[in-house]
Amino acid sequence: MRRALVVAGGELRLLLRSRLAAIGLGALLALSAVAAWTSSAHVAREHATRAAHQAAVDRLFDDQPARHPHRVVHYGTYAHRPLGPLAAFDPGVDPYTGTTLYLEGHRQNVAAFGAARESSGLLRFGQLTPAFVLQTLAPLLLVFLGYASVARERESGGLRQLYSHGARAVDVLAGKALALGAVALAVALPAGIALVAAAASVPAEVPAALAVAAGHLLYLAAWVLAIAAISAFAGTARTALVALVAAWTVAVVVLPRVAAEYALRAEPLPSRVETDLRLQAELRELGDSHDANDPFFAEFRRRTLERYGVERIEDLPVNFRGLVSAEGETLTSRLFVEYAERLAAIQRAQRARVDAFAWATPALAVRRASMTAAGSDLENHLRFLAQAEAYRYDLIQRLNRLHADGVAYADDVQRSRDAAAERRTRVVASHWQQLPDFRFEPASPRERLAAARPALLALGGWVAALIGVLALAARRLERTA
Repeated sequence: MRRALVVAGGELRLLLRSRLAAIGLGALLALSAVAAWTSSAHVAREHATRAAHQAAVDRLFDDQPARHPHRVVHYGTYAHRPLGPLAAFDPGVDPYTGTTLYLEGHRQNVAAFGAARESSGLLRFGQLTPAFVLQTLAPLLLVFLGYASVARERESGGLRQLYSHGARAVDVLAGKALALGAVALAVALPAGIALVAAAASVPAEVPAALAVAAGHLLYLAAWVLAIAAISAFAGTARTALVALVAAWTVAVVVLPRVAAEYALRAEPLPSRVETDLRLQAELRELGDSHDANDPFFAEFRRRTLERYGVERIEDLPVNFRGLVSAEGETLTSRLFVEYAERLAAIQRAQRARVDAFAWATPALAVRRASMTAAGSDLENHLRFLAQAEAYRYDLIQRLNRLHADGVAYADDVQRSRDAAAERRTRVVASHWQQLPDFRFEPASPRERLAAARPALLALGGWVAALIGVLALAARRLERTA
């Protein structure tokens, strides 16, 4: 181990004397610091904006005047998805998914205002975030700093000198890897500070932040080992550079894109228009709550009269129109949930297809681990959609119950023809203020850690496999010595 540390010290001194290495390292450190600062500022601003918008729509809903409950059903409200504290490090899918849902009766709307849809196409090439810097740019810098670490020694005859001082091939490779690992830690320092700052605001997020950090450290360790091994196997430094740049291109750029395209083709997601057309067709088959002669609701009227033991709708102790609205919402919401679950199942299947490529590139494994632990992955978005739909259904049914219990049927029938009856159907505004506001409950850090564990294990597998490759490279160096 002592000899490996001596080799590492010599390699670090060589890197520090290299003007190109100093410029590259300084540039990436500056870029990482800028990414940490801009991402934190953006997330703080976005979080404040969404919270302000949510408070504003809640206030507007509460400030409605006295009106008919069914008008409030159609007035609706909005649900805004908040950002988690670790989103400043890795925003995950947030820029590509909608952040705001309009909640109203009889409909389930799609989330709107995704940053990628509202901004230029350049956003799709990757935001400047600490996660992006570590996952995409840091490996490229390590490639340019370490490609010649072993090949250079072979070309210059330095290996023979190291061997003459008692060093073995394993000491040389371990020392080169340790030196490059120290550079990797330096590159990760600004991002690590940003991660600590993000977790410090919410102490419960510390375990999740540690998982995010562990994932990126394993990822960088895999690149350090791969660079040292390829530099040892390559005949010349130029060959090592070409091989490593090709490996970075395939692992970081090509394979993630191939995996995404494969998932889209293997698990095709129907378009929104196609889904809406199918949904509307099934809704028509269920029944029309606005049609008094609809077969389903005619049978519902018969069962309601039988349950209350009366002969006429006018004799019911509740407003039949409110009951019909509630029954219609139950039917449509059940279908909405069914369709949402189908789409979520397809999206999860797509994600599983992409995750299967983690054996081919650690870039996908680290992205999965980072987004999942940070709470900015697909599952978090699906959780928001499910909670927003549950809230929408509960809100609409509360209004329907208010319609049934608080508005007389006779006034309800005459309100379009009798001004006095119309005024009597208006429910006092205090009822809107008693209705609960939407509050999103994200997955707990423990749940996110459990979900991120497979990706972290995949990264650990990559490190273990590359240690084995490095051991093979050391044996090859021993034989060629």
